[in-house]
Amino acid sequence: MRLMISFAALFLSIVLLQISTGGLGPLDALSGFALNFSSAEIGLLGSAHFFGFFIGCWYAPRVMGAVGHSRAFAAFAAAGVIGLIAHMLIINPYAWALMRIASGLCIAGCYTVLESWLQAKVTNETRGRAMGTYRVVDNLAALIAQLLISFLEPADYVSYNFLALVCCASLLPLTLTKIKPPETPKALKLRPKLALFRSPLAVAGVLVAAVSAAAFRMVGPIYGAQVGLEVEQIAYFLSAYVFGGALAQYPIGWFADKYDRRWVLIWLSIAAIASSLISTSMSDNNTLGIFLIAFGFGFTTFPIYSVAAAHAHDFASLDERVELSASLLFYYALGAIAAPLFASFLMDRFGPNAMFVLIAVAHLLLVIFGVARMRVRPTVSERTPYIYMPRTSFLIGRLLKRLRDKEGQ
Repeated sequence: MRLMISFAALFLSIVLLQISTGGLGPLDALSGFALNFSSAEIGLLGSAHFFGFFIGCWYAPRVMGAVGHSRAFAAFAAAGVIGLIAHMLIINPYAWALMRIASGLCIAGCYTVLESWLQAKVTNETRGRAMGTYRVVDNLAALIAQLLISFLEPADYVSYNFLALVCCASLLPLTLTKIKPPETPKALKLRPKLALFRSPLAVAGVLVAAVSAAAFRMVGPIYGAQVGLEVEQIAYFLSAYVFGGALAQYPIGWFADKYDRRWVLIWLSIAAIASSLISTSMSDNNTLGIFLIAFGFGFTTFPIYSVAAAHAHDFASLDERVELSASLLFYYALGAIAAPLFASFLMDRFGPNAMFVLIAVAHLLLVIFGVARMRVRPTVSERTPYIYMPRTSFLIGRLLKRLRDKEGQ
């Protein structure tokens, strides 16, 4: 309880930030659909978000070092608010893409500040409980953000203004807290080759996880609209995906700790292929079936990033853990930038089912590559613990390092 009270301001900022930025993606997709944007133009918005996220992950530690935690958080939140409010001032997909870069910059920058703050305040005794609370809070807020779409009118100023107000509100807990800001940590040295050297399969898994998550969350609302779902049903469709992914962490984590993680990745991908192919044959009026498929899709694809990360850390030394986590997130960001644009282009050409066909092909390639890698290198005898890895900032590895190290158990 004392831990919760001491970190209440940080966790409340996380909830408000996740609700505002998490609700923007589906709202933009539905608004673009209502404004007759093409699927490719709507996909561009999702790609722009992750491009801004990539920039934010890279430069946020430097901004934080120059002006401090609170000012950096305020600057990044302001960028997100400006991007939200400006939507209904300029109705143009390319202008909206610039605004989505601001939203991606906002979430990466704000999470960098929050995770840096958490890292400085937790101790070895409280780290596990703090990170467990962090993950629950983040997933719960993401679920609320998807459900929020059922109450927000697409292409309406009030809807964007509401999300902007929530984003503004995320400033209050952090700026009014009595917790003294910590010293600014040194910026990470990003080494993308490190993940490739330690585990090419983990990099492939991270890229496929990015294709699945970014395509579904950014372009999934278009799929829902094109197969005849109402706005409220699209909210449940996206929420089923998030709920399935959150629920999968514990059973999949148990399998990943007990069995060869390459087989876990392969079987998750096989299940993802099955759910993707079933979705392409689902009739448009089978709403319950569409929801169940979304749940199963989240259950099978959401844990892939964490399983791949755990597999990569099995081959890393203790002093490489933080940089390896940042390297994996670098590849995730690259995949997430490309996926929405490519998926929406295919949907323009071949219809809504093309999104799931693309995801199925990506997972099929991961299965083939996983089997090939098993012939090249044996698995390790001692594995690091499976840990759910949020895709939030390059600093997340610092928070999770001691949980993964044997000394931290």
